[in-house]
Amino acid sequence: MHELMWDDTKAFLALARFGTLTAAAKSLDIGIATLSRKIERLEHSLATPLFLRFQTGYQLTDEGKHLLSSAEEMENAAFAFTKRAEKTTQLIGRVKVATAENLATQLVLPALGLFQQAHPLLHIDMVTDIHTVNLHRRDADLALRMVRPTNGNVRFQRVGTLGYGLYASRQYQEESSGHDENFIQWGEHYEQLPAAQWITQRLAGKAPVLTTTSVATQVSACLADVGLSVLPHLVARPAGLVCLAEIPEVNQEIYLVIQSDLTQSKRIRVVADFLIELVKQHQDDLS
Repeated sequence: MHELMWDDTKAFLALARFGTLTAAAKSLDIGIATLSRKIERLEHSLATPLFLRFQTGYQLTDEGKHLLSSAEEMENAAFAFTKRAEKTTQLIGRVKVATAENLATQLVLPALGLFQQAHPLLHIDMVTDIHTVNLHRRDADLALRMVRPTNGNVRFQRVGTLGYGLYASRQYQEESSGHDENFIQWGEHYEQLPAAQWITQRLAGKAPVLTTTSVATQVSACLADVGLSVLPHLVARPAGLVCLAEIPEVNQEIYLVIQSDLTQSKRIRVVADFLIELVKQHQDDLS
């Protein structure tokens, strides 16, 4: 007996089911001549006639009928093998991503649905409280942040820029005479932020009209005509606020940071590539 080829067994099953070369060849998306060669090669390999040839079509011989169930078992085994192989190459597991809340809500989450459709077995844990996230402690697998890492076992790359401007409501802009320095400031625990430092210089010792601890509350305060705020364009523009001035000195570089020992992980890499592409696609909105 010669070596058996699985493709020839597929041809045998198709012809046994359809009964004609034309229909069987069409089901396999091959030519009639190719199908005929496969059948002849299989019969030669098995040294057994499998079909009776008639003008009206093909019928299984007794030997062919006896082998039919074994061929179907081979088909089922090949199908199971293929499905298992597909499953092992799929991206499975969880990836914890740390980022600023404004990047999460305005940039990442709107695109996450399509990403999950492409990778249904890959689950994202989003962490937005980046003040408590430490990649060295494994609080997250990777991060999209505005602070350049200076130490630790991480790899990073600059992927874009988050631009800032001085924003107010349209009504506040129209009625701003006399209270141009009603700045909405960050709370004392956020003094290191470039936006907070910029406002501190402008206030020159004067008290802010309001202090808050989040971008969302600053946007709400601006919309309520409370005062002026230094905000990222990504958040302020969609909210309908008016940019009174660009503030390039407050702009922040965006870095993608990954734990060094996870850079070869396929699931980590696909999430990292997704985030990099998002920043690239929306750079005009960001900066």
